[in-house]
Amino acid sequence: MKVVVVESPAKAKTINKYLGRDYEVLASFGHIRDLPAKDGSVDPEADFAMIWEVEDRGAKRVSEIARAVKGAEKLILATDPDREGEAISWHVIEALTARKALKGIPVERVTFNAITKASVDAAMKKPRQIDQALVDAYLARRALDYLVGFNLSPVLWRKLPGARSAGRVQSVALRLVVEREMEIERFKPREYWSIIATLVTEAGGVFEARLVGADGKRIQRLDVGNTEEAAAFKRDLELATFQVASIEAKPAKRHPQPPFTTSTLQQEASRKLGMAPAQTMRVAQRLYEGVDVGGETVGIITYMRTDGVDMAPEAIQDARQVIGREFGDAYVPGAPRKYTVKAKNAQEAHEAVRPTDMGRLPKHVARHLEPEQAKLYDLIWTRTIASQMESAELERTTVEVSANVGPRRIDLRATGQVVKFDGFLALYQEGKDDEEDEDAKRLPAMKAGDALKRERIASTQHFTEPPPRYSEASLVKRMEELGIGRPSTYAAVLQTLRDREYVRIEKKRLQPEDKGRLVTGFLESFFKRYVEYDFTASLEEQLDRVSNAEIDWRSVLRDFWRDFSAAIGGTKELRVTEVLEALNGLLGPHIFPEKADGGDPRACPTCGAGQLSLKLGKFGAFIGCSNYPECKYTRQLSASGVEGEGDGSSAEGGQPGVRVLGDDPATGLPVTLRDGRFGPFVQLGEASAEKGAEKPKRSSLPKGMTPGSVTLEIALRLLSLPREVAKHPETGEPILANLGRFGPYVQHGKTYANLGKDDDVLEIGANRAIDLIVAKEQGGGRGRPSSDPGRTLGQHPDGAALVVKAGKYGPYVSDGSVNATLPKTMAAESLTLEQAIDLVNAKRASGGGKKPVRKTASRARTPAKKAEAGEAKKPAVRKTAAKTAAKAPATKAAAKPAAVKKATAKTKAG
Repeated sequence: MKVVVVESPAKAKTINKYLGRDYEVLASFGHIRDLPAKDGSVDPEADFAMIWEVEDRGAKRVSEIARAVKGAEKLILATDPDREGEAISWHVIEALTARKALKGIPVERVTFNAITKASVDAAMKKPRQIDQALVDAYLARRALDYLVGFNLSPVLWRKLPGARSAGRVQSVALRLVVEREMEIERFKPREYWSIIATLVTEAGGVFEARLVGADGKRIQRLDVGNTEEAAAFKRDLELATFQVASIEAKPAKRHPQPPFTTSTLQQEASRKLGMAPAQTMRVAQRLYEGVDVGGETVGIITYMRTDGVDMAPEAIQDARQVIGREFGDAYVPGAPRKYTVKAKNAQEAHEAVRPTDMGRLPKHVARHLEPEQAKLYDLIWTRTIASQMESAELERTTVEVSANVGPRRIDLRATGQVVKFDGFLALYQEGKDDEEDEDAKRLPAMKAGDALKRERIASTQHFTEPPPRYSEASLVKRMEELGIGRPSTYAAVLQTLRDREYVRIEKKRLQPEDKGRLVTGFLESFFKRYVEYDFTASLEEQLDRVSNAEIDWRSVLRDFWRDFSAAIGGTKELRVTEVLEALNGLLGPHIFPEKADGGDPRACPTCGAGQLSLKLGKFGAFIGCSNYPECKYTRQLSASGVEGEGDGSSAEGGQPGVRVLGDDPATGLPVTLRDGRFGPFVQLGEASAEKGAEKPKRSSLPKGMTPGSVTLEIALRLLSLPREVAKHPETGEPILANLGRFGPYVQHGKTYANLGKDDDVLEIGANRAIDLIVAKEQGGGRGRPSSDPGRTLGQHPDGAALVVKAGKYGPYVSDGSVNATLPKTMAAESLTLEQAIDLVNAKRASGGGKKPVRKTASRARTPAKKAEAGEAKKPAVRKTAAKTAAKAPATKAAAKPAAVKKATAKTKAG
C-alpha cells in the first residue's frame, strides 16, 4: 500500500478514484503545525529558531497519517504546487519524523497543476524530493510576518488605544486606501465647458463634432473654463458655416487579453460577478479540487494560485480546436498566441488559470455546478478561449470640421469606430475600472469639402472629479503593479482589513475608517520605512530570490531585524503627546477641516481659548479641548470631520466615544451612539446616579453595521426592538424579532431561532420569520437557541440525512448522531455531499460517534432569553459550571486537574 497525502478531503476523494486500491489518500486539512501565538515562537537571538506546535486538529491528522504509513510501501506527498503546498509537505515529514514514524519508509514529493487522471498519473511517474528553497521562502515569510505582528502590534496597543494590529503587507495595503482618501479630500474641483455641434451631412446623416481648436490654437478639454468663454464660442458657432476639412480612416486591431492569473481572476470576478477576492478563491478551490460532472469527479480548472500566463502546448491546441468548431476557422489565428506577464516579481512557475478540458463548455457543465461555481467557470473558460482567438479588426475614422465665422476659423473633430471583424470580441470583452466611455459611434458617409448643416450647438458645464476610491479589484491591481504581496495573499489581506474594521465597503468601494487612518498615520510617523511601497516590494524580491535558492533566508531576516528591532526600541521612550501631535499634523485636514468663515479650525468652539487636539481614551481616539478640565468640549472623530453635522459636538460636558444622533420624537430624550466595552451601542436618555433609578434603554449594533452608518432613524428602530414581525400560522401568537448576546433572532413563545447571515433584524419579513420558527419547532428543542435550520445535502450511505449548519463555534455537518466541524479551508455554502460524508465518517472513526453532550447549554437560559431579561453581560456557562463544581464530590474535583495536566503533557510530548 502506498500512502498519499493531500490538503483537503475533496482533493483526496478525487485523487483516490484515479489511483485505485493500491493507494490510500489522506487529507492533512491544510497546515498541521503553526507557530504558537505567543512571544518566543521566533527567536532572533538563536538565529531565528522557530518553535512549531501541532494543534489538536493537526495532531489527529498526524496520528491518522502515522497509522497509515506503518507498514506502507512509501509515502507520497501530493500537496499543492506552490510555496504553501511545499511547506505543508515539509511539516508532515517533520511531524512524522518527530514520532519516528518514517523509519525505512521512502518519501516522495509529486505535484500536478490540474486534478485530472492524466495529470495525476503523469505526476506519479516523476517524483522528486522536497524543494528546500521553497520551504526556506515559506519560513522567511512566516518569520517576518510573526516578527512584525508580535513586535509592532503591542506598540500600537500601548501608544494608540483602539488599534487592533499591524501586518507586513496589510499595513501597506491600508496605506494605499488611506492615501487615496486623502487625495480625494484635498481635491479641488475645476470648472470646464464642453462645446459640441450636432451637424447634418448633405445626405441627411447626423453626427456630433467636438470643439478642438480656434484661431490656429489647440483647445484641450479643460481650456474653456467659464461661462463667458463658453457663451462666446457658442455664439460664434451659431453664426458659422461648416465644412468637412479632412477625413482619415485608419485600420486598427484589438488583441485579446492573456488567460487569468490569480490577480486578474480576482479583479474580473469582482467587476463582472460581484465576487469578493476571498469568495472567488473559495469557489475556484472547489473547481480545482474536483466536482461531480455527470458521474465523474474531476478538477475542471488548473491550480488557481499563479502569476503565470502561459499554457501547456496541448491546452493551446485544444483551445484552437474548440474555437474552430464553435466559431469557425476565421477565428483561429495563424499561429498560437504566447503571452508574457508584466507584473513585478512574477515567477511564471505555473500555468495560467484555465479549464482542464477546453471541450468542457460552460453550458454542458452548468447543471452539475452550484450557481457561483457555474458563473466562475464560465468566466475562466471564456477568458481562456478568447485568449487564443483572432484579433478584432477595426476601422477608426477621424473627421476634421472647419467652422468659419467672418475671418475667424474654429476647428471641430468627430471620431467613430467600425468593427470590420469581431474576432475575440464575439466571445469576450474585459471589464475595466474607472474607465471613461469610448466614443465608438459610427459616422455617416461624407467626403472632404462637403458642406455641413448646423442642427444645434450645445455648451455644457462640467467639473473635474477626484480620483475614485479603490474597489477590491483595483486595489489588487495596484498592489500587483507595485510588487506588494503575492497572488496567494491578496484575498487574505483585503479580508483582514475589513475584519479589523480598518476599512469598510460602501457602494463596492473601499473607504478607510478613522481607526485605519490613525494606524496609517502612526506608522507613517514612526515606522515610515516599513510602510513604504519600494521597501515592501524590495523585500518581496528578496523572498523570491530565496525561492530561487539565490540567497540564504536567514540573511534576509538578519538584515530586516537589525533595523526593525532598532525602530521598535526607539518607541519605548515615545510619549503619547508626541504621538498625538504627529497625528494632529498628518491628519489635520481630515479631523480639523477648514471653516467657512476662515477661522482657526482648531479653535475650541466652547471656550474659544483652547486648541482642539486628538485625545486617546479607553475606547479609542476623540477630539477634545486643551483647556480640559475647565473646558469639557469633546466630539467624536468623525469621517466627515464637519462640526454640526452629526459629529457629536458637545458644548458642555461632552463625552469621548459619544455621538448625539438627535432626540426621540416620542419622549424628547436624546439618542446617542456610544463606544462600549463590548462594542458600539445606541442609548435612549442618560443614566442616572440615583440609587434604584431605571437604566436607560440600550441596543447593540447588529453584526456588519458600522457606527458611521447609524442614523437617528436606525437608532430608534434598534431601540424599539423587539418588534412583532408576524403571527404564528397555528397559534396566532406573535413572532418577535430581537437582538441577543449572540446576535439577532426571532421568537415565538419559548422557541427561538437565530437569523441567518443574510437576514436583517430590522427588515426581516413575515414569511422568512415564520419559516425559521417552523423549522426550529420541527427540529425540537424547546427554549434552546437555534442556529439556522441548515442546508440539507442528501443522505449518508447508512440512510441518515446530512445537514450543514451554522454552529456557535463555526459551521458543522450533522447526520443526527455525529456533528463534524468544518475545517477552516471549507466554506459551508460550497460543501458537497461527498465532503460531508467524508467528514462525518472521519469524526465517527476518531471516536466521535456519540452526539456531543449539551445538557449544560440546554439547561442554561438561552442567549435570547438572557437578552430579553437584560442579562446579556453574564456568561451563560460559568453559573452552571459553578453549580456543577459545587455538587461534585471533593475527590473528583481534586482528581480532574491532575487528569487535565496529564492529558496536556501527553499532547505536548506528541
